Amino acid sequence: MQQVRSSFGFAKTLRLLNAAQYRLVFNENQVRAAHPHLLILARPNSLEHPRLGLVIAKKHVRNASDRNQIKRITRETFRLQQYDLPPLDAVVLARPGVADLDKAELAKLLNKLWRKLAKRARQPKPRP
Repeated sequence: MQQVRSSFGFAKTLRLLNAAQYRLVFNENQVRAAHPHLLILARPNSLEHPRLGLVIAKKHVRNASDRNQIKRITRETFRLQQYDLPPLDAVVLARPGVADLDKAELAKLLNKLWRKLAKRARQPKPRP
């Protein structure tokens, strides 16, 4: 059961803060949601709420204002979807072409990926 959070803010507790936390997600990701422009990698955490990390590389999004806009929209969609997500540590990675999307398309895509991620995280894992 998720912890009751009183607001839709983006507090420090909802962020991945250091390299070790990012490394865990990269090395132990169990759930992913992919699109040609974005990739979300995630792993369950021991907290009662999801956390977000962002990797918007200059290699894929050259303009700093475009990178910042992508980060703002990603944080906003996460902030609004946080109550629907299970306790996960998620990292959003930009892929080439993401800068070509307008704000509405990017927000719609991210909302779709958050729903897909939540659905996949709640499905039981098949045993080998």
